[in-house]
Amino acid sequence: GNQKATHSENPQGKKSQHAEEAIFYMNCRAAYLTVFKSSLENIKSKEQLGLVLQQAGRNPSQKTINKYWTPQTTSLNFDDFCAILKKEKPATKNELLEAFGKIDTDKDGYILHDELCQILTTRGDKMTWEEVTSITKQADFNCSGKLDYNKFCELYLSTSEQCCRAARARLDTDPRLRQQHFGNQTGDSSEGITLPGPKPSPRASRKTDHKLPKGDSRAPSRPSSAQSSKASTSTTVTVGASSSRSTKLIIEPDTMKEWQWAQSKGCFYLEENGEIISHKYRLHLPQRSAVCVTIKPFKIPQAGGKSCHWLSVDTALFILKESETPENLQLVSFTELQNEEMFGWRGELGAGLYWLLPFTTGCRLRKVKTQIPGEAKLLWRDEDGELALTKEFRAALLDIFETIDLDGNGLLSLEEYNFFELRTSGEKCDQEAWAVCKENFEMKKNELTRQGFLDLNLMEANDQDGDPWDLWVTLLSLGYNKALEMTEACPFVIAMCAERCKPRIKAISLEAGGSQLSRAVCSSVMNKGEAKVLQGSENIFIYTHRSGSRITSVIENKSENKVIIHVNNEQSKNCLNNRGLRVFAVEVAPKSMMVSQHVMALNEQEEWIYSCVHSLV
Repeated sequence: GNQKATHSENPQGKKSQHAEEAIFYMNCRAAYLTVFKSSLENIKSKEQLGLVLQQAGRNPSQKTINKYWTPQTTSLNFDDFCAILKKEKPATKNELLEAFGKIDTDKDGYILHDELCQILTTRGDKMTWEEVTSITKQADFNCSGKLDYNKFCELYLSTSEQCCRAARARLDTDPRLRQQHFGNQTGDSSEGITLPGPKPSPRASRKTDHKLPKGDSRAPSRPSSAQSSKASTSTTVTVGASSSRSTKLIIEPDTMKEWQWAQSKGCFYLEENGEIISHKYRLHLPQRSAVCVTIKPFKIPQAGGKSCHWLSVDTALFILKESETPENLQLVSFTELQNEEMFGWRGELGAGLYWLLPFTTGCRLRKVKTQIPGEAKLLWRDEDGELALTKEFRAALLDIFETIDLDGNGLLSLEEYNFFELRTSGEKCDQEAWAVCKENFEMKKNELTRQGFLDLNLMEANDQDGDPWDLWVTLLSLGYNKALEMTEACPFVIAMCAERCKPRIKAISLEAGGSQLSRAVCSSVMNKGEAKVLQGSENIFIYTHRSGSRITSVIENKSENKVIIHVNNEQSKNCLNNRGLRVFAVEVAPKSMMVSQHVMALNEQEEWIYSCVHSLV
């Protein structure tokens, strides 16, 4: 199919609809970051909701707060906040004057001080006398003790505007906040990746046809609602229901049965702020060899019969070559071939040290609000009053054991156990503490058995006299909800086979992907994807690449100035992205590149259409 860039320019002075939306989201973010450190933090109380709405120039009543913060609400995210601001418009001067006019019986533009105090302390959201006094001190009362409410409305509106301007000024002057994305960012990059220096211009839009996987058609598309105040480019990719997994990874058992294998398990964990962390691995290859590398979600044997939410999570593995120092890594390749839920890469690697960085887009591993019918019971007491693990909790612990047993030998080494400890408590178990465990719990070859792991958790419950609080802290940090379902984690298994030597894979850390992974993701899209330049902005490029069941777009800003790019997905069908917003804006630092978004099918059994317009604001 053809893929061409569609460009358009609006007449100067005409403010586009989506340019206004970009300003709206920027103002939302400015207000949000006045209260929170990141737009990924959640609103966790009514008080915080009221405060952040005030920073956005709103003055919500308790009734308004209660409309959005119900008894079932535990938190609201930045997306929710933007949605609320769209519904709750700031009060206009005419609306304020109309409200005051209803209590101005003489219709002379004044209200008696005592009358105002009586109304504010007895009607609606009742205020205290101290609160009323603090307001009236700032208001303009004449010598007769009357309020000039026309001046008061002007004071109120100017104060609200000053509040918004101060939030915007803080956003513009703080480099850390400037680099953050707008919207609900749950992907791999939280800031722009600085470009290393001048390099040849990327491929411009090709006029020739491109061979694409069957079921994938690309054509120019220009949503009528997506006009640009400066310049824009549009990309449309249509993917058939059966073609999401069409780039097959072929593993031939007959030809590879003599190859030598190494594998390790690991897990993606979703943090409270939406960030995703995972194990990182070091690979040692003794000599040059043909290799096959794969990654896929891990189906826990003990979880039979249960719903394994994580099996639909997309996974990828980026292979980086270590040169002089571990910090100096170069992208070799990534697993873009797909066979059902498995992603893989086949090729040849030279002898040396490599890093294997697992990755997921965050499209399907994300914070989701669900109603939990009731909290699962973790412990019970037998007829002798002794504490015991419930059947459900015991099953969950066995699932956890399978996940943290990285080498799959049915035992936990101190190294494997410490990944568990770091995730759940932030601390490590030293050799001395491990020796104490050996004295009290079942071990084999200095490694903890399944029964030993169960007994260890039971001991912790006994230490707390049956209070399950600490146990829940452990479960929640491992991605479980109160119904003992793993909804915010995705265990996976990576494997490598080599033709000429024995590969060695070792888990090194459990942390966020960081700049190395972000750079690898951007580079993979720029190397493999189609480049389009924004007309009239020859230094801004949009790259789009489809890899198996996902599409990723990257923005490269080669200019000396920061740019704000508006992203509109309103014409997309049957899609979900890692940001959780159909329309958003991103700020790209000078000489940098960043992921615009990752997109996947909402329902893979149906056709899906990715239709996106990137515009310069």
